[in-house]
Amino acid sequence: MFSCVGFAASSSDTPLHPFSFERRETGPADVRIDIRYCGVCHSDLHQARNEWGGTVYPCVPGHEIVGTVAEIGSDVSRFKVGDLVGVGCMVDSCRQCASCKEGLEQFCEEGLVGTYNGQDRHGRGNTLGGYSGAIVVDQDFVLKVPENLDLAAVAPLLCAGITTWSPLRHWKVGPGQRVGIVGLGGLGHMGVKFARAFGAEVVLFTTSASKVEDGLRLGAHEVVLSKDPEAMAKERGRFDFILDAVAANHDINAYLELLKRDGTLVQVGAPEAPMPVSVFSLIMKRRNFSGSLIGGIAETQEMLDFCGEKGITSDIEMIPMDQIETAYERMLRSDVKYRFVIDMKTLPASV
Repeated sequence: MFSCVGFAASSSDTPLHPFSFERRETGPADVRIDIRYCGVCHSDLHQARNEWGGTVYPCVPGHEIVGTVAEIGSDVSRFKVGDLVGVGCMVDSCRQCASCKEGLEQFCEEGLVGTYNGQDRHGRGNTLGGYSGAIVVDQDFVLKVPENLDLAAVAPLLCAGITTWSPLRHWKVGPGQRVGIVGLGGLGHMGVKFARAFGAEVVLFTTSASKVEDGLRLGAHEVVLSKDPEAMAKERGRFDFILDAVAANHDINAYLELLKRDGTLVQVGAPEAPMPVSVFSLIMKRRNFSGSLIGGIAETQEMLDFCGEKGITSDIEMIPMDQIETAYERMLRSDVKYRFVIDMKTLPASV
């Protein structure tokens, strides 16, 4: 084992603080990564404050990790020291179930091992995430990062990027389709970029007039203010597909009504409380209401390669590690354009 420094939550109602802990040594199939950047996801806040329940403390959040390979195990063939790599929301799975064998490790029937707050399969207890100086991950869950991209802006692709990419690809979004993206936050801004890159007609729905200009800049063909009843009424029955990226409680039926017959709304934002769904929003037009998680490892690599080819990254704001609580509070106010990323050079050398 080796000593590592990170930032951890000790309980649901205390601020994150410097924390010293031990990582496992690099095993035969492992890659040790010196972390350079880590994105800040809304899930980090939910987990740190136990808003979803089940958080194990101490909790070191962070699952949008970009870094440099510092050491490889004797059986590692896909990476070498010095490579630029990424780690997303999971670091292991059973690898034997039908989902894992189909490259859908995120739906592992035994349960994926989260990059943090997961049950480590190496007997090390609870997994600890990317708000830290280094991490050791099995090579099968490490991703190659395109060298031509801004590394800090790549970090959010490992969660916000793949969370929006996966449903857009699964439901075959592309030319000839009218696609709605609900919410211009960390997830939504990537949904806009990807839907536009796939050739769809993209409409952004936002509650904030201040985000109209940004929505158009990021690739939306049109921006609709969802607080305007007349504007929403004009959009009824016009959409093939809607991606809802809002993590706060809202009226999902207002967006289901915008779908055409046989249209699909996919929820990727995860509100804290259940959302009531009117059955009539579905049955009158044979509409579909679905959900999506992240993507499998192969799919995530496909996304990163596409981003490298197209020059797509997240819009970010860099922060030092000791500003994480301020970032959380600003994130709750939607006061970020559009993803915080921690510069891990600002992590204390020791505790």
